[in-house]
Amino acid sequence: MLAFYRAQDFDAAVARADEILGYQGAGHSVGLYTALPERAARLGLTLPVCRVIVNQAHCFATGGSYDNALPFSLSMGCGTWGGNSISDNLGYRHFLNITRVVRTLAQPLVHEPTDAELFGAYRTKHGV
Repeated sequence: MLAFYRAQDFDAAVARADEILGYQGAGHSVGLYTALPERAARLGLTLPVCRVIVNQAHCFATGGSYDNALPFSLSMGCGTWGGNSISDNLGYRHFLNITRVVRTLAQPLVHEPTDAELFGAYRTKHGV
């Protein structure tokens, strides 16, 4: 069975996709054919999906491909949106117990932000 949905414009299409994902499928994926990269970015920022498949055959691309950098898998994690513990394509590394031995670095790799840098705009806006 194949279903088609009509939408008046892209905003309406995004709203419909969100409704469908909310009914069943949150976390899995959404496919889009477009020449406008900002549309794909918008879907990734607003919809509860772990994969935005752009200009590809959705049924094949979600499970990984040589030309899209997703790892090959027959099971796709849907993150907490879908009640899963992973948001990746399931692979052998998810079954490994990995122990990491960590020590403090002599020189941090990144600048540790101050409270003012982290919360300054919020505190200014809300008077906290």
